[in-house]
Amino acid sequence: MTDWVKSAWRNKPRVQMPDYTDEAALNAVEAQLSKYPPLVFAGETKTLKAQLAAASRGEAFLLQGGDCAESFAEFGADQIRDTFKVMLQMAMVLTFGAKVPVIKVGRMAGQFAKPRSAATETSNGVELPSYRGDIINGFEFTPEDRIPDPNRMLQAYTQAAASLNLLRAYSKGGFADVHRVHGWTLGFTEADEAEKYRDMANRIQDALDFMRAAGMTADNNNELKTVDFYTSHEALLLEYEEALTRVDSTLGDTIAGSGHMIWIGDRTRQPDGAHVEFCSGVSNPIGLKCGPTTTAEDLKILMKKLNPNNEAGRLTLIARFGAGKVKDHLPRLIAAVKEEGANVVWSCDPMHGNTVKSDSGYKTRPFESVLQEVQEFFAVHRAEGTIPGGVHFEMTGKDVTECTGGAIEVTDENLSDRYHTACDPRLNASQALELAFLVAEELSQNAR
Repeated sequence: MTDWVKSAWRNKPRVQMPDYTDEAALNAVEAQLSKYPPLVFAGETKTLKAQLAAASRGEAFLLQGGDCAESFAEFGADQIRDTFKVMLQMAMVLTFGAKVPVIKVGRMAGQFAKPRSAATETSNGVELPSYRGDIINGFEFTPEDRIPDPNRMLQAYTQAAASLNLLRAYSKGGFADVHRVHGWTLGFTEADEAEKYRDMANRIQDALDFMRAAGMTADNNNELKTVDFYTSHEALLLEYEEALTRVDSTLGDTIAGSGHMIWIGDRTRQPDGAHVEFCSGVSNPIGLKCGPTTTAEDLKILMKKLNPNNEAGRLTLIARFGAGKVKDHLPRLIAAVKEEGANVVWSCDPMHGNTVKSDSGYKTRPFESVLQEVQEFFAVHRAEGTIPGGVHFEMTGKDVTECTGGAIEVTDENLSDRYHTACDPRLNASQALELAFLVAEELSQNAR
C-alpha cells in the first residue's frame, strides 16, 4: 500500500456519483473539510477490526443497523436516542442467543448518500435528477433542490459530528446499563402479540438476577453500564471521503476519518472502479455488499485488492440476495472464499433483496421475507460448515409503518399511516426487536 494515494480514485471509472456544476465551490468545500478534525480515530478502528476478527472465528457477532439514509430535516437527539436504544435491545437479545459479545455498529453519523437504480425520475410528466441523499441534493421534486450542492457536505459533517458526540455520551454515560436495557426489552414482550418471546426474555432476566446476586452490578463493574458503539456508512461520495482521510499521528495508519467502518455497495463494487480503489488504501474495516450478480472471480479479485494481507477483521462480506435466492448464490461465494483461504466476516443483509411495491403503491419489505432470508443464510452456513458472523438491517427507533408484517402487524393498508423514509422502507422498533429474538433462536441452534 506504500504507493497508494488518497486521490488515486479520481483516475478510475466512477459510478453513482454526482457531477457538480460549480467546480470552484466544490474545491472550496473539499479544502475546508480537509482542515476539519476527523470524526473517528485509528485506535477506534483498530479495536473494531480486532472485534470483527473475533466474529470471523465465531467468537463474536456483528449487529449493524440504522437508517436507510440519514436526513437533515429529521435530525434530532430523540431520533438518535431511539435508534441507539433499539440497537442496545437487539444486542442484548442476540448476546443471550449467541453466548458471545455482540459488536454494535450503527448506520449512523455518515449514512447520507444513496445509490439509485436510475439517474432521473419522472413525476407528472416532469423529469428531474434522482434524489441521491441529503449530502448530495434535496428531496423536494424541484429543479433547484435536485442540483448537486457541494455545501451539503459541510452540513453532513456537522450533523455527523453532533451525532457521534451524543452516541459517545449514551454509550459511556450510563444510558446503556444492561439492567435498564433489559427493562425496555420486557416492555416489548408484555404485548399479547409477543408472547412467544417471553420465555427468552424471562431467561435473560434470570441471568441478570443471578449476576446481581453474585455481586456483579453496574456500580462495581463498569462493563455492565457501558458499551462500545461504532458508526458506519456506504463510502459513496468520494470527494467527502477523501477530504476526511487522515494519517493518524499515533499509529501512522491512513484512515477514512468519516466513520469507523465503511462499505462498498453492490452497485459500486467494480474491481477497477473508483470506490474499490479508494477503500483499498484506508485501514478501516471494510464492508463489501455481495448481490446475485457477484461472480466468484470478481469476489476473488476484490478480496485481494481490499485485503491483500488477508488480515482478519478487515473485510466483511455482506450478502444480499432476496428470500428464496440465498441457496442459489451464497454457496458459490463461500466456495470462492474457501479456495482463497480468505479471512472474512459473513454478514446477512436481508433488506435490499426483498423490496417490493405494495398494492397501495408504496415501496415496502415484507417482514416474513426478511426473516426467511436470515433463516436461509444461517441454513447455508450450517450446511457449508462456515460461520454466520453478523446481520445488517435498515431500521429505526421510530414507530413507522414502512415494512409489512411482524407480531404487531403492519398491513398494506397501514403503510400510509407513518411512511416517513426518504428512500427505502425500514423496520420499525417493534419489528427490529422481534427480528432480534428470531435471529437469537438461529444463533442458539448454531451454538447447540
